[in-house]
Amino acid sequence: MFSIEKTPLPFSRKSRSSKILGILILVTLVGPSFGAQAPSPAHKKSAITPVDRNAAGDAPDDPGPLATNLSTAIKPKAISAAMKKVADWELTVAEPSFNQEWTFAALYDGLLAASTTTHDAKYRNAVLHMAEHFDWQLLDKRFPHADDQALGQAYLDLYVADRKPERMANTKAIMDRLVVRQDDPNKLLWWWCDALFMSPPVLLRTYAMTHDHKYLDYMDHEWWLTSASLYDQQEHLYFRDSRYFTQKQANGQKLFWSRGNGWVMGGLVNVLEFMPADYPSRAKYVEQFRQMAAKLAEIQSPDGLWRSGLLDPDSYELPEVSGSAFITYGIAYGINHHILDRAKYEPVAEKAWKGMLSHVYADGRLGSIQPIDGQPGKFKPSASYVYGVGGFLLAGSEMHRLAESKH
Repeated sequence: MFSIEKTPLPFSRKSRSSKILGILILVTLVGPSFGAQAPSPAHKKSAITPVDRNAAGDAPDDPGPLATNLSTAIKPKAISAAMKKVADWELTVAEPSFNQEWTFAALYDGLLAASTTTHDAKYRNAVLHMAEHFDWQLLDKRFPHADDQALGQAYLDLYVADRKPERMANTKAIMDRLVVRQDDPNKLLWWWCDALFMSPPVLLRTYAMTHDHKYLDYMDHEWWLTSASLYDQQEHLYFRDSRYFTQKQANGQKLFWSRGNGWVMGGLVNVLEFMPADYPSRAKYVEQFRQMAAKLAEIQSPDGLWRSGLLDPDSYELPEVSGSAFITYGIAYGINHHILDRAKYEPVAEKAWKGMLSHVYADGRLGSIQPIDGQPGKFKPSASYVYGVGGFLLAGSEMHRLAESKH
C-alpha cells in the first residue's frame, strides 16, 4: 500500500536505518500472511506496495528506563514539557530519514502543532526544511491513492504562515486532478478507513484557501461512500476495510482496529475544523463523531488507553499508543469546540493522556506503538513509530488547550 522514498535529507546524524547496518526491510501492509481473506483484485496493487519500516521507527530489546520526571498534571506547563521531551527525541532520531510518505506526514502534522503549542520554532523549522528539500512536491506515483496526498496537510499549513505560491501549487494541482476524475463516481476510492485521515484534510484545506466548493463537495461525496461501506451502524466503529467484515476476535467480537478508528477520529477533527457551519451534511459528521466518541469512551481500558483490537482488549497485553493518541486528539478537540459534553468526556481525555505518559522513556522515546499494519497486532513495549508520535503531539496540542481552559 505504500511506496518508498529513497532520497534522504542531507543531515549528518545517523538515521534509524544505519543503526541496523543499513538493511532495508520491506514489508507488506496487508495480504494472505495476516490470515484474512485476500483483498479484491481492484485493491491488490495498492495493498502490497512495500514501505521501509526502518525509516518509520524501531523496537529495540533494551530501550532503557521509563521516564520518571514527567508530571501527569493536566496543566499547560506539564503538557508542554511532555510534548517537548517526546518531540525532541523524535526529531533527533527521525529527521535524517524525513521523506514524503504518509508515515512521516502524520509526524509533520504533530510537529507543526507542537511548535504552535510550545512556542518552539525548531519543530516548524524542521518541517519547513523538509518541504523545501522536496520542493513542496507530493508523491505522485499512485494517483489517486490517498496516502500519497497526506503530506499536503503540512504543506498547506505552512502555506498559511507564508503564502508563497510554490508552497501550495503542487498540492492544489493534485487536488484539481482528483476532483475531476472521470471514472465511476460511485467507485470506492477510499476503501480503507485510514484514508479518511490522508486525503480529506488536504481537500478541506484547499477549499478553505480557495473558497471553491468543488474540493469540499468532492470530499463529502467520497467520505459518505466510504462510511456506507465501512462504518458499522451498530458498533459505531469503522472496519479497517472490507476484508474484516466477517473476521472475529478471539472472544467472538467483531474486529475493529484501534489505529484505523484513530485515523478516522483525526479525519473528523479536520472536517469539523474546516467545514462551514451551514454546510448541508455537517450535522451528519457531528453525529458520527459523537457516536464514535461515545463508543470509544465506553470501551476505554482502566489504564486510560485502547488496545489494538478494540472489542477484545484481553487478547492484547499492551495498549496501542498510536490509536489511543488519535482518539485522544479527537475527544479533546470535541470538548474544546463544544461538540462533546465536557463533564462526560474530560475524564476520558485526561485518563488517556496520563496513560500515554506512562509509555514515555527517559530519553523521550514514545513506546507501545504498533508497527505498520492494517489490523490488530502485538508488539514490544519499546516499539516507536513516527505516526504515533505525530498523534501524541496532536493530542498534546488539544490537551494543552483543554488545560488552559481549566485555569
